[in-house]
Amino acid sequence: MNSAVIGFPRVGKLRELKFASEKYFRGEISKTQLTETAKKIKAENWKCQKEQGIKYISSNDFSYYDGMLDTAVLLGVVPECYKNLNRDALDTYFAMARGYQGKEGDVPALAMKKWFNTNYHYIEPELGADTKIRLAGTKPFDEYLEAQAEGIQTKPVLIGPFTFLKLARYQDGKKATDFVEDICKAYREALTKLEKLNVEWVQMDEPALVTDLTKEDIVLFEALYKTLLSVKGTVKVLLQTYFGDVRDCYENLINLNFDGIGLDFLEGRKTWELVQKYGFPKDKILFAGLVNGKNIWKCDYEKVLSKLEELKKNAKEIVLSTSCSLLHVPYTLKNETKLAEEIKQHFSFAVEKLSELHELTVLAECDDYGKEKEYVANQRMIKSERCYQDAGVREAVTNLSEDVFVRIPERNEREKIQKKVFGLPLFPTTTIGSFPQTQEVKKNRSSYKKGEIDKSAYDKQNFGFIEECIRQQEEIGLDVLVHGEYERNDMVEFFGENLAGYVFTEKAWVQSYGTRCVKPPIIFGDIKRIRPITVEYSAYAQSLTDKPVKGMLTGPVTILNWSFPREDISLKEMAYQIGIAIREEVLDLEKAGIRIIQIDEAALKEKLPIRKSDWYIEYLDWAIPAFRLCHSGVKPETQIHTHMCYSEFDEIIRDIDNMDADVISFEASRSKLTILDAIQKSHFETEVGPGVYDIHSPRIPSVEEIKDALDKMLRKIPAEKLWVNPDCGLKTRGVAETIPSLKNLVQAAEELRNCGENC
Repeated sequence: MNSAVIGFPRVGKLRELKFASEKYFRGEISKTQLTETAKKIKAENWKCQKEQGIKYISSNDFSYYDGMLDTAVLLGVVPECYKNLNRDALDTYFAMARGYQGKEGDVPALAMKKWFNTNYHYIEPELGADTKIRLAGTKPFDEYLEAQAEGIQTKPVLIGPFTFLKLARYQDGKKATDFVEDICKAYREALTKLEKLNVEWVQMDEPALVTDLTKEDIVLFEALYKTLLSVKGTVKVLLQTYFGDVRDCYENLINLNFDGIGLDFLEGRKTWELVQKYGFPKDKILFAGLVNGKNIWKCDYEKVLSKLEELKKNAKEIVLSTSCSLLHVPYTLKNETKLAEEIKQHFSFAVEKLSELHELTVLAECDDYGKEKEYVANQRMIKSERCYQDAGVREAVTNLSEDVFVRIPERNEREKIQKKVFGLPLFPTTTIGSFPQTQEVKKNRSSYKKGEIDKSAYDKQNFGFIEECIRQQEEIGLDVLVHGEYERNDMVEFFGENLAGYVFTEKAWVQSYGTRCVKPPIIFGDIKRIRPITVEYSAYAQSLTDKPVKGMLTGPVTILNWSFPREDISLKEMAYQIGIAIREEVLDLEKAGIRIIQIDEAALKEKLPIRKSDWYIEYLDWAIPAFRLCHSGVKPETQIHTHMCYSEFDEIIRDIDNMDADVISFEASRSKLTILDAIQKSHFETEVGPGVYDIHSPRIPSVEEIKDALDKMLRKIPAEKLWVNPDCGLKTRGVAETIPSLKNLVQAAEELRNCGENC
């Protein structure tokens, strides 16, 4: 039995690509130095997989920013506004990803969205009347040859045409079927080039097949692949799916001329049922996704091997694979020097998963694998006692009553009370929470982490940063202030550090988008609040000003979704444990005089099941109550805010309204304000602040640009319910971009207030 990896982490084992890219953006290194860094990362990834005995190693899974953006460039899908900058290929690529503001022009970035049910974000291609799809790039062929030069045979990976067309944004009345002929021609040409390079296998990634498909979708998929597979020549095509099952098109898949089909047996709830019911073709190889590509727990060898034994009854040839790309887990445990061995033994990062794949393929060929030392050691670890169990926490969740999820009085009554209490102007201005993390801020945190300064010295510095932040916001003229979040390394890790049940890593970074990497904490046991988390910082900030300062918290669903969760209890149980802890923090903030409390649920939609039929039975039935649990105990005059970003919320907009917050801010600018229609159509009751500018771009929006966005909002949202804010936190931006952007935001809101009927 052979093994395969769908994709591998691409920022480097110590985030080398991130740092090199950011230096390039600042003009500190040359393009040659950046590409050399990329070349080293790719070579190291390929060699690592080969050394671990992986047979089917991917190439073209590397990206400077995002795979969907790579595919757009490969297919010549580059809007004219970026071509008109007259930059070279790489700088045009980065302009599409990040936006560009310079002497050559001023263009915003393309929209960015969540990649299915993960915390990874992709760049959304735009297809319109002027789009001519063609094979315009060489990246897959170049990287195949790079690997070959290193002595490694790879399977080039392409995002398939169906997924590309399904995830693209259409303009000028265009639709996917308008581009079928051109995209088929481009992919046919790609296959021909790969054949000339003597490529044995090409992997077509089609995760869109695990979504709810219409009959028209299936017709589109078949039309694309009947054309492509008729000209594949000697190249073998692996159709790779992940993040779920292909229940809507399994029979169609197995009847097409693929040489291999990759199926997810972990997130695909019906994958096993489909294989049993319809069988698997003897002329195709089954790439069985049985090693978890999303979570960091070691495999239970007994479960995987027993599943493989059953699959052998249905498939003639099986390749053991990861369930999805290893992009979603950290690089290696070897970087973790502080984790206790009794904890560390349970984990498996990307490099370690390669070892698991190899060991499992060897064990699968043994006559009696139960006696092999690798199997015995694995089962000993799986059955070992887990620390951090707390009966009191589990009992508290069991005893939650229905009324603890309901806030009194109803929202319309609270709104009247709060408008009187706060006396805010029309179009109140605020930010999402964090302010730029300057070198001084990072140095202070680093010194504290290294033990070079004590907590008192660390907080003294933080209080200084907070005071400066409050004065800046007062000078800018914002109506509702924040303390800047200088004490926080990350909006989830910071809270996890103050909750029992979590463990933390040193260098277990995972790419979220582009150069943005996160270090998710790990839920290892039962969760409870150890101490007040944010109260001291928020109370100090409020003492500096007469304007309201928001208390800033992360909500239970986001804390859960941006952590690596346990696999021995339900997500609902974990969410309620976290919810109780955040509820305690909310009530303490209120006691400390904080009158506005924001509980961010940036990742609410992240774990929403891909299949709509599973939304309420598997997720929303506990995710919405978990949020309500946090705030239901506050007074009517305490205003509860929340924030969500980079997802399409249209279909769950009523559920979001049912979270019963008083104000909600959405990412909206980068997704072209598409959420406005859903807000209007649903008669959204919560006051709302759709983001007026994109903070993930270094551009400074003009006053007119912001006013234009607000004008569009006012066509769909009542003026008395509209807040004015950026679309996300500002920690990734520099001070030089942030201050003028916020000044323009405030000026735009003031001009809108003052223009009256002349607007």
